[in-house]
Amino acid sequence: MTTTALIVAAGNGQRAGQSVPKQYTRIGAKTILAHTLEKFANHPLIDQILVVIGKDQEELFNQSIEDITGEVIWCTGGKTRQKSVFEGLKHLSATPPDKVLIHDCARPFISSAVIERIVLNLDNHKAVLPAIGLDDTIKRLKPGCGLQTVDRKELFRAQTPQGFKFEEILNAHKRADLEKEYIFTDDASIAEWINMDVEIVEGSSQNFKITTAEDIERAAMLIDPPVPDIRCGEGFDVHKLGPGDHLTLCGIDIPCGQSLIGHSDADVALHALTDALLGAIANGDIGSHFPPSDPQWRRQSSDMFLAHACKLISENNGIILNMDVTIICEQPKIGPLRLKMREKIAAITETDIARISVKATTTEGLGFTGRAEGIAARATVSVYLGMIHAEKE
Repeated sequence: MTTTALIVAAGNGQRAGQSVPKQYTRIGAKTILAHTLEKFANHPLIDQILVVIGKDQEELFNQSIEDITGEVIWCTGGKTRQKSVFEGLKHLSATPPDKVLIHDCARPFISSAVIERIVLNLDNHKAVLPAIGLDDTIKRLKPGCGLQTVDRKELFRAQTPQGFKFEEILNAHKRADLEKEYIFTDDASIAEWINMDVEIVEGSSQNFKITTAEDIERAAMLIDPPVPDIRCGEGFDVHKLGPGDHLTLCGIDIPCGQSLIGHSDADVALHALTDALLGAIANGDIGSHFPPSDPQWRRQSSDMFLAHACKLISENNGIILNMDVTIICEQPKIGPLRLKMREKIAAITETDIARISVKATTTEGLGFTGRAEGIAARATVSVYLGMIHAEKE
């Protein structure tokens, strides 16, 4: 038995407030119509897709189906949904399928399971309607009688696709057209009008119809959900050791028989950390912001460099998630100073100390750090820059 999906896409969707009919509004990389068509094009129980489009919408339609696999045919609809469906059914009657599923294109979240339930139930029924119950208490306002509570157990929200034996629903539409009955908002209503038994199957709460701008926003959250924009940065720096009476690491002055040599205070750890933060926001490195050729930075405290990087992150609405610094040296011993270093970094960056790690390691006497010719530092950071729609990036 053959099954055709008849997708109704002939409306203008004015309530959605878009510059094009809502079915051609893009959510993520595709139009609403394309998202809907994919659900049927990829379903093993659907043999054919017919889309009923509005007058002068052919170009928009062709652009929407560029990436849809399989054959999709189309015809032009009428001025109302009912007339558009009738036009689609007449178009199919030249080579009629056994079953037809009539679906509103503005329901892009129809599930494969619901489609399957409808198709399989058509083996034993002339008409199948997906529906869901009501969770809210329902009230009816009667003039002169006030509010009345309605038993919600007897009420359902009708959805699409609505499935039919093809000849049955075609004849029902022919009769409605002949008798000038144009009051039906869905095809199950026409089936009820001619006393056709309609089987109800379970629908889905996700299968909502996009009608308003708010619905488009809701759909965007499902189709292209925002994800956290978390950036990682890495920094590495080296400074030579030379004569002196102290050196500065992580903003802490440490009495020592040597000093780190550099244009500024040569705080190799804060330099690496500054570079890591700048890298996380793709904003150059410490040398591009504070050139060593510029005399104003001579002997300048590296606290200022790190604070500047934090200011740039703040201007990007960023939040520092963590900072991890590893100092590579034989001397001085970092362990006893680790807490003070973390406290200093926390104060400069205005970050919770729990998000800051300072570690130290040696190279077991190997290399320039092993020979105490210099000190190196590595830093890695992660920065949160808000939420983004990954598909659009």
